[in-house]
Amino acid sequence: MTEELSSLARRLAMPYYEDALPAHDEFHAKRVRNLSVRLADECGTAVDRAILSAAAWLHDIGRPRERVGEIDHHDKWATTKAAALLDAEGVASARIDAITHCIRAHSIRSSSPEPETIEAKLLFDADKLDAAGARGIVRLACIIGERSGRTGEQYAVIDDATASDTIGSDRPDVTLLRKWARERLDRLYTLPAKQLGTARWEFMEAFFDRFADELGVDGNR
Repeated sequence: MTEELSSLARRLAMPYYEDALPAHDEFHAKRVRNLSVRLADECGTAVDRAILSAAAWLHDIGRPRERVGEIDHHDKWATTKAAALLDAEGVASARIDAITHCIRAHSIRSSSPEPETIEAKLLFDADKLDAAGARGIVRLACIIGERSGRTGEQYAVIDDATASDTIGSDRPDVTLLRKWARERLDRLYTLPAKQLGTARWEFMEAFFDRFADELGVDGNR
């Protein structure tokens, strides 16, 4: 294998993002890759950036299939698929194992393993931080749209239910975005990620407070 690992992983991953929606597309993968490398530069620990970058490009290749119901867990599927793709390109088994551990451990699902390596922790953190801050608010809204497309039904209303004329709606309102962001930031592993998460959360709190103020309701209910 002569191709640099990160570039190889990007080339292998791109076809799997062709049918992706904005919340989990190639641009999300690129943002996660770039942020994970930035965090690596700040964490003060030796990091294999080639492993980290490769895992970032490949971590969400199963999302389009999960969205349409072809698979149940995109992280499990991507772990198997990435291993096969990399093996076919002659990547050493030890490097494949390191990459696939990152992929398997990046999900926030309770069934996902804990990230054990610094590369896996950095990928997890960068992925979660892409759902925080100004960009994160937009991305979380995209995730709601993605889930709506999967279920065929509206997943969440825009207005807080208490400000709506609709009585007794069982759909979660926009405060779900606050919950999603907070639970992701509470799970961060590395110090630079936690520091960045704190700054991004300050913006999100201000946004949600302003949102609630415009609706005339309590945004913390």
